[in-house]
Amino acid sequence: MGAVYLVRHAQASFGKADYDALSETGFEQARVLGESLRSRLPRPDALFTGSLRRHRETAEACQSTWGVDLGLQSLPGFDEFDQDELIRLHTPRYADPATLRQEVLSTADPRRAFQELFTQAVARWVSGQHDAEYQETWSAFRQRCSQALDSVLKTLGSSATGVVFTSGGPITAVCQELLHLPDEHAFRINWMLTNCGVTKLIYSERGRYLSTLNEHSHFEGSRRALLTYR
Repeated sequence: MGAVYLVRHAQASFGKADYDALSETGFEQARVLGESLRSRLPRPDALFTGSLRRHRETAEACQSTWGVDLGLQSLPGFDEFDQDELIRLHTPRYADPATLRQEVLSTADPRRAFQELFTQAVARWVSGQHDAEYQETWSAFRQRCSQALDSVLKTLGSSATGVVFTSGGPITAVCQELLHLPDEHAFRINWMLTNCGVTKLIYSERGRYLSTLNEHSHFEGSRRALLTYR
């Protein structure tokens, strides 16, 4: 039996012009994750990332304390959906990212304000009622993520261990398929995924199964201040 660990990227730069770069907190989260994996998973067989900067930076910072020196195999199928498009189609005035940043950052709680907007934008996308407007529909995104997991398992072969540094969307899509959740409930998974949380899948010739979801004990106790969701 083999295992695939899906790691949600560390905290990115919310509210900054380049969201894709990790924040200082994000780099520390990734290093703490690496320390945790040093004893928990000392010898993985392969490491994978999506093609986004925040995926690569999370993997590299994690490796710096993990003690694992493996090349990173890039799989764009594990990239996040186009968040900007979802928001723009939900609220057209946010076609200008500067307008979005200005309005969100002017609220009393910018992260909460953005999450409320984002939740509505995702619900519109997932509903399937506006598919003609999107470059990538929810169903196409799910298929892309499933195919990316297929590629990982093909590369690993039987009874191997791989780690994938990705985003919340692909983890949500994979878990939805494994748990047979309806579309309207799928993002209940996404909203509770922590930065650098670890989701474990096990696989064999009999199938694929979810073993653990969003494990983040490395951010409990004295490291609790590093627990973030965006």
